[in-house]
Amino acid sequence: MRYISTRGLTPPLSFKDAVMMGLASDGGLLLPETIPTLSQDEIAALSDLPYPELAFKIIARFVSDIPETTLKSLIDQSYASFNHKEVTPVVKQDGTYILELFHGPTLAFKDIALQLLGNLFSYLLAERGETMNILGATSGDTGSAAIAGVRGKENINIFILHPHQRVSPIQELQMTTVTDPNVFNLAIRGTFDDGQRIVKEVFGDLDFKKEFSLGAINSINWARVLAQIVYYFFAYAQVKRQTGCDSIYFSVPTGNFGDIFAGYLAKRMGLPIRKLILATNENNILSRFVRDGDYSVGSVVETLSPSMDIQVASNFERYLYYLYEGNSMKVREALEGFQESGSLSFSAAERAKVHEDFVAAAANRQETITTIRDMYQKTGYILDPHTAVGVHVGRNLAKSDAPLVCLATAHPAKFGDAVHDAIATTPPQPESLHGIEMREKRCELIDADTEKIKKYIKQHAY
Repeated sequence: MRYISTRGLTPPLSFKDAVMMGLASDGGLLLPETIPTLSQDEIAALSDLPYPELAFKIIARFVSDIPETTLKSLIDQSYASFNHKEVTPVVKQDGTYILELFHGPTLAFKDIALQLLGNLFSYLLAERGETMNILGATSGDTGSAAIAGVRGKENINIFILHPHQRVSPIQELQMTTVTDPNVFNLAIRGTFDDGQRIVKEVFGDLDFKKEFSLGAINSINWARVLAQIVYYFFAYAQVKRQTGCDSIYFSVPTGNFGDIFAGYLAKRMGLPIRKLILATNENNILSRFVRDGDYSVGSVVETLSPSMDIQVASNFERYLYYLYEGNSMKVREALEGFQESGSLSFSAAERAKVHEDFVAAAANRQETITTIRDMYQKTGYILDPHTAVGVHVGRNLAKSDAPLVCLATAHPAKFGDAVHDAIATTPPQPESLHGIEMREKRCELIDADTEKIKKYIKQHAY
């Protein structure tokens, strides 16, 4: 299996080189040359496997340059730290299936990919005798999950940008209370989109990237998306076992298009998904795109679900590549135009193609609070605000011809204030958060300026 860039100007790469490159050298995002497909019999044969074994069976189809025994060991090691034996269990609440993706070290779905990516980096650096400086931006959960994946590891430094005072207090503490010497937290005076822009600009400086051996942990790294494909297969198997239904709806709260793009790839691999339901908060560029073909940037709105407070979705470029039927030149031209105008337009045929796979809507603040409150009053189950966005939109858009699975992307304790607004009680705090407010903190406040970030990296890099 080889990997190519959405922009078509990077020579094909092996899986290992794709992981280490992160952002393609031409500024694009990496994708497999072909998408493996599975028959329904093959999918059925996977249905009884425990999560780590299923992950190996799926991921191995995309990896041809790591020995199978080594790959399996890396996967097993990655999920040994999760606090639920099923890793991503499915629970039924008030007629809706909730796929719980928050049983990892930092209580968010990002752990599922970043525990694996951290282990891949460690393995590849040891194999090559190299060092790496990881640079990433976070809207809340990616940062803490990435830090948890590499803290204390040899030959790796990690620099994480988060928007100052625009993540939840728990999200901030999960990052800033990690004081391992290889961890550097930078609170930028700006938004997540500023951080994401800075990361892309730094990676776009190829000389700087090479000099400081930069690595990517944001979902621009292909391995992130690959790891997330697995839980769509796992959830399908669990729900089919309970219902006997042969197809399924997935509702995905998303701001950066990575999580739902993994579902799109699962669908292309043959998983019988009726529709992928894209759910956004008031920062609704993605739902406007799906619904109306309107991909135009607005101002970032602060919401109860800050991990989705994003306007420019970095993984959208990967979907554009498929929407444009693999035409890299068209991708390049579209994104160059987007840089200038802040918007993209789509033909009627392209919009029809989008609607074959996706439906979408947004949930506002009151709808989010009401969804959390109603679920709690009916079942005692507590949704975090991101998951509540997915539940609200999913229930409105899914039809009754197949079960609905909503992705629960974070533990409600990470967003205690929002939950308290909804149900007048604070969610139980997992053991990993006990006393977090009292721990030593380390963080640097810095302008959202690319040159200042590069200067900081120079001063602290390997």
